[in-house]
Amino acid sequence: MSEKAFWLKVQEDKLASPDILSGLAQKFSSKPMAKKNEDNVDRAHTLKKAKDLKVLDSKAAQNLSILLGGSLKHLSYEHIRTCILRCDTTVLNANVLDLLIQYLPPADQLRKLSELRCSSDELTEAEQFAAVVSDVKRLAPRLRSLAFREHYQEIVSELKPDIVSGTAACEEVRSSVKFARILELLLLLGNYMNTGSNNAGAYGFEISFITKLTATKDLENKQTLLHYLVNTIETKFPEVLNFAEEMPHIDRAARVSPENLQKALKKMENDIRSLETDLNNSRVPQCDDDLFHETMSNFAKEAREQCDLLHSMFKKMESLYAELAEYYVFDPAKYTLEEFFADVKTFKDSFATAHQENVIARETEERARRARDARAAAERDRRDRQMRYKQFVDMERAQDGVMDSLMEALQSGSAFSRERPRKKTNPRVAGEYPFIVSGRRRRDAPHAIETYRQVDYY
Repeated sequence: MSEKAFWLKVQEDKLASPDILSGLAQKFSSKPMAKKNEDNVDRAHTLKKAKDLKVLDSKAAQNLSILLGGSLKHLSYEHIRTCILRCDTTVLNANVLDLLIQYLPPADQLRKLSELRCSSDELTEAEQFAAVVSDVKRLAPRLRSLAFREHYQEIVSELKPDIVSGTAACEEVRSSVKFARILELLLLLGNYMNTGSNNAGAYGFEISFITKLTATKDLENKQTLLHYLVNTIETKFPEVLNFAEEMPHIDRAARVSPENLQKALKKMENDIRSLETDLNNSRVPQCDDDLFHETMSNFAKEAREQCDLLHSMFKKMESLYAELAEYYVFDPAKYTLEEFFADVKTFKDSFATAHQENVIARETEERARRARDARAAAERDRRDRQMRYKQFVDMERAQDGVMDSLMEALQSGSAFSRERPRKKTNPRVAGEYPFIVSGRRRRDAPHAIETYRQVDYY
């Protein structure tokens, strides 16, 4: 700021008054902690004097202060110490324990703070807390054991399903008859395509090759070798289409990393050993509140049994994968379990996609065929209509020609040119009307005009 800045001229302290500050505290302050007796101060407000750190560095002190001001802010330091001794995880939940393990100072600094506990007024809040809990024997291992118990179910629920899935997937791939038929068909197609090359007559192929079938495309660049494989199976071996149903654990096994499992099991083993050591060292409680041995003994037995079981399951999974590697002829050290099942899963998903695309292609072709047939039928109907119309027009023209000839004959009189035989004329009687019935003249019914048709007059 320059010397003309407004903030250099303000004197906000002169505006302070007891009613303003006390009202502000009543309305907006959080629930106060139990405070030590302090000398009365006549000043309207005072600034708390910052204390210098005696042992901890600023970063460690800041982290501890954040933790103490968070979920532990309503607890006294002595109460937190008691919870640690009693193994009370209602207050010390997994998150709090993890932060305590991360932020607590090392053992040498805890010893120094323990020596300064008598002059705690000169220590910062973070150092005061560290000084209070510093007399708990084997504090860091105890906190790690408590944290391990809190995370135990989560650890088991992650490790066990992975090991089970990996073990089951090894057995499923090895025993799947339908998957074996697909590999046989692939070997047949590959050897046929490689006829005359250096790769002809192969006894087998690497399993990772099944993920590369989409790289080989047909001459029209529309479909791949995988589409052809699926189409062949649809036509010749339809019972193999649902091969994925024989391997339900493939998807989970594709996410199983033996290396990570081994690390997690090793950490679990170390945590249990540390817990067992702590239990041996805490057979005699350090005070009445110390319940570590009482509360953690049964858990240690359960964790040891479960850890041994998981180790046994993991070894079985490794053994089955070694057998699978021997069965399909690959090096399990170079082609890990995770990579193997990831490739099988990729092939399974690609196979399903290709099958769906084949179905869509056939449906599209069938619709196109029906459309072509419909167009051909419509063209035939159009030609038939044109033929019938032409025939009708020709007939009309022929009829018009006949009528024209007849009219011309009538007009010219040629229609009546044929000579008729002269009939014998009889003398007409006066008042008599000549009629003819059935070709005979009647002279006795002169008045039956409505009944008989008059033919001629004389």
